[in-house]
Amino acid sequence: MDLLLSVYGATAQGLTWTIFAMGVFITFRILNYADLTCEGSFALGGSISSVFVVGLKLNPYLSLLVAFIAGMAAGSVTGFLHTKLKIPSILSGILTMFGLYSINLRIMGQPNTSLIGNRSLISMIKDKLPTAAELGVKDIVLQTGVILTIGLTFSLIAIAVLYWFFGTEIGSCIRATGNNDTMVRAQGVNTDMTKIAGLSLSNGLIALAGALVTQTQGYADVGMGQGVIVIGLASIVIGEVLFFKAKNFALKLLSIMLGSVIYRIIIALILRLGLDTNDMKLFTAMVVALALSIPTILKNKLLFARKEVQK
Repeated sequence: MDLLLSVYGATAQGLTWTIFAMGVFITFRILNYADLTCEGSFALGGSISSVFVVGLKLNPYLSLLVAFIAGMAAGSVTGFLHTKLKIPSILSGILTMFGLYSINLRIMGQPNTSLIGNRSLISMIKDKLPTAAELGVKDIVLQTGVILTIGLTFSLIAIAVLYWFFGTEIGSCIRATGNNDTMVRAQGVNTDMTKIAGLSLSNGLIALAGALVTQTQGYADVGMGQGVIVIGLASIVIGEVLFFKAKNFALKLLSIMLGSVIYRIIIALILRLGLDTNDMKLFTAMVVALALSIPTILKNKLLFARKEVQK
């Protein structure tokens, strides 16, 4: 039963992080852009969401919209630094991330903010449902079910919207820019604008994910974005390994959602086996490195097999 509860909780957590992984996917896979802004914009979304709920006592759903817009603004700053000021891609993201740390501190007025005792997405939905006692379950089971439902709903909406958007003219231009920006410029497309648009959308989703995670975990921290890019990459590469032949864009997005869930389940199972939590980042880095190296290993194995056949 404890194992099932761990998997249940990990599934819910993985779904709430799916939108973050999709944001990383846009820059990492579609734009072919190494963007570290995500670590700052993720915390930006969490900071805004916590202030809306705790400080301003406003609707938590409104905080998600504002977080998304703020994340888009952060992404556009990175895009401006890279395209207009010609700062290298990785450095432009680092500069924006570095500046966002101070901005997030200014927004919250303190290093962290707790949502306990305040109205959140979880409490609003639970108020409309029968109590855990009436349903005959533990409160943690009911709360995890609410988190799972929220994560699944937002993930499916994000998949549908992204599938539609990247089928439009501007979305197709963004995808083409990541494949070959020289060719796209030759077709008369302003690649500076497509890069800025892609970075804005990516960081908007990441900030939205930060707001969702804050709502579900019950607190925001100015350092909550530290190292999260590796989590996003882990979700992406796990999904790609499982669906390496996927050509349909919608299926690729679904693979990210499944990859995010599987990653969290793996982490939960490893922790149950006694792994020290201090080693989690090392373990995650190893998982990402292994998953990224699988295509190369398979390619080398195939080349070796062909040489043996030729002999």
